[in-house]
Amino acid sequence: MLKLNRIHHIAIICSDYGRSKIFYTEILGFTVLREIYREERKSYKLDLEVNGLYQIELFSFPGPPPRPSRPEAVGLRHLAFEVTNLEEAIFHLSEYDVVTEPIRVDETTGKRFTFFTDPDGLPLELYEK
Repeated sequence: MLKLNRIHHIAIICSDYGRSKIFYTEILGFTVLREIYREERKSYKLDLEVNGLYQIELFSFPGPPPRPSRPEAVGLRHLAFEVTNLEEAIFHLSEYDVVTEPIRVDETTGKRFTFFTDPDGLPLELYEK
């Protein structure tokens, strides 16, 4: 049997590198581990740390094609982040004009959650611990 240890990283391609860098570092508060510009690809690669556990790789490429990101589209549905206090997290996002959906309750676990999007419409979730 294949033994996978953990998720190593999540890669996100953005359409506006500067806007997405601000969103993921200043609004969501991820720590920059490394930022490089790859001249041969005309592309930035930004490695972000999420609370010391996981890494998000933020890429920019010239003219990336749009991808459907509706919640029920085939493929990756969304990326979820655990929070301790959902109201505090929603309030923080609202201070940056990030709109969240109404709070819902997971019918299986009884936990509360909400969705919002990154600057490119990638569905993101806040899931209360």
